[in-house]
Amino acid sequence: MPKKTIRKYLPNPEVIRQSKALQIFGTLLHDANLWHLNRRSARGAIAIGLFWAWMPMPFQMVASAAVAIPMRVNLPLAVGCVWLSNPLTMPVMFYLCYLVGSAVLAAPLEPFAFEASIEWLVGSMATIGKPFLLGCLLMGTTASIVGYFLIDWLWVLSIRRAQRDRRNGNGIK
Repeated sequence: MPKKTIRKYLPNPEVIRQSKALQIFGTLLHDANLWHLNRRSARGAIAIGLFWAWMPMPFQMVASAAVAIPMRVNLPLAVGCVWLSNPLTMPVMFYLCYLVGSAVLAAPLEPFAFEASIEWLVGSMATIGKPFLLGCLLMGTTASIVGYFLIDWLWVLSIRRAQRDRRNGNGIK
């Protein structure tokens, strides 16, 4: 089940290969392991993609790909998970990061008015930078670990269910 479900939502490998942002990786994109989907490649790709999704930076997809390629995990899945952060989810995600970082540092809360721009990111570093960046690192690490073990657990559960169905004569569904 996880493999079929994941494959349904993965971006097309050819679209990923043709992405201008990823052209810097050149022939490294031709490694077959980057396109193969199995338990190891899925859990690693999800961990990498979820980590970079929480980082407040442009070109998160490139960063995710730069880690996924040497780790030889599924590239489309690693890049696709980065899309968790998008213009609709970023304000909530980054405010949560700021709250987490402030709580860990016991820092007083400053006004937080998110804008999806480099200018906002650079300008806000003077006031909310430390708690915000710490929160991003903590949330990225947490999401990465949870995603890794969750997909691993779902994969094993799916295999056990398929084995049980075969034993009971139900076939694979």
